[in-house]
Amino acid sequence: MHLLNKTSLAVALALASTQTLAAGFQLNSQSATGIGRAFSGEAAIGDNASVLSRNPAAMALFDEKALSIGLTYAQTDVEVKDLAYQQAPTTGFGSIDDAADNKLIPNLYYIQPYNNNFSFGFAAFSNFGTGTDTSSFLTDNPGATLPVDLLGNTEVTTINFNGSLSWRVNKHFSVGAGIDAVYGEGLLTRQGKTAFSDSSTLVDVDADGWGFGGIVGALIEFNKDNRIGISYRESPDIKVKGVLNTLTPNQEKTALLPVVSDELEVPLPDIWQIGGFHQLTDQFAIHYTAQYTSWGDFEKITLQGNKIGTTQVPDSALKVYKWEDSWLYSIGGTYSVNQDWTLRAGYLFDDGVVGELSSISIPDSDRDWYTAGIGFNLDKNSTIDFGLAYVKGENTEVIENSAILGGVNIIAHTNASATYYSVQYSYNF
Repeated sequence: MHLLNKTSLAVALALASTQTLAAGFQLNSQSATGIGRAFSGEAAIGDNASVLSRNPAAMALFDEKALSIGLTYAQTDVEVKDLAYQQAPTTGFGSIDDAADNKLIPNLYYIQPYNNNFSFGFAAFSNFGTGTDTSSFLTDNPGATLPVDLLGNTEVTTINFNGSLSWRVNKHFSVGAGIDAVYGEGLLTRQGKTAFSDSSTLVDVDADGWGFGGIVGALIEFNKDNRIGISYRESPDIKVKGVLNTLTPNQEKTALLPVVSDELEVPLPDIWQIGGFHQLTDQFAIHYTAQYTSWGDFEKITLQGNKIGTTQVPDSALKVYKWEDSWLYSIGGTYSVNQDWTLRAGYLFDDGVVGELSSISIPDSDRDWYTAGIGFNLDKNSTIDFGLAYVKGENTEVIENSAILGGVNIIAHTNASATYYSVQYSYNF
């Protein structure tokens, strides 16, 4: 792994526009069954192997090998309207009604019981990702001096490879733990006309790299129809060394100077989750989830070991966010029509993370998820599930300071919505 690539990936992740339609740059797309019930009760249900994405302790619910393979298509609808200087809003640069790319997001899960007490599993899924392009503001306004440090193309893709182990302590209590190895690819461009040049490339990134984290969980089974699961996923700060090149105006603001940095620190959030499942009748069950993400840790991205030529300069914040911790709440129901068909529905409220500093590159807001799903048993061992979710964001006014324009504030109005289509095949051996 190249150190420059890993550093550049962290920059891409830090500056990425969050059109993943979840708080921060999280994804909620790990399974079709989860989408169908708005991810309610995911830490406790365990109806297929995708429970590995939420709570390793729930593998104790399986007494035979289980496999799940799925694919989610995220059709996004993201608008950035009326981009303008805040001091002169009548001098606008237009709007974009297709600022985000649609996404295909695959997943794979496998659970292997070892004996009556221990199980292990493997999973491949995604927790983070984004794809946006606001560079059309530049092509639609030829000759204009725009905030090119805030506009451009961003593509971040991550795959989480997880290995987990569970232990059934007794018939009421199980615990589990796992290791996450996350592979990421990042593409980022920020370029255009500035006060110093008709064409300046501020950032040009094509990167890949790895990071490591972990998850622990517990499952409490009051009886066969009522249980609660809890999990904690730790995401440590990413601190990498290498070479990172950026451009910054000189003191006289007459030219752009190359800054070389050898270390970058990106704080990532930890995730707490609790979910419950209650089978009320032979046919109907309810489930719910509360999730806390410590996005307050994601305050700023710090460049360290900075040099202009051979001159050492102080550490600096590449980007300041000052995000707030966020909560996610969901509730849903499952109805077994008969031995072949299952219906699901749910509602999820996702709390936005933007605090005192709003950002065009982070057009975040509170979001409502309305979801439905259906499952069909192909035979006694295999099932196919479909999930559908409509995600509705709020119209949000964002104001951001453009460093390349000497501290001028830029204003815009954003709205982010999406429709998720998901399919999943599950097989019990």
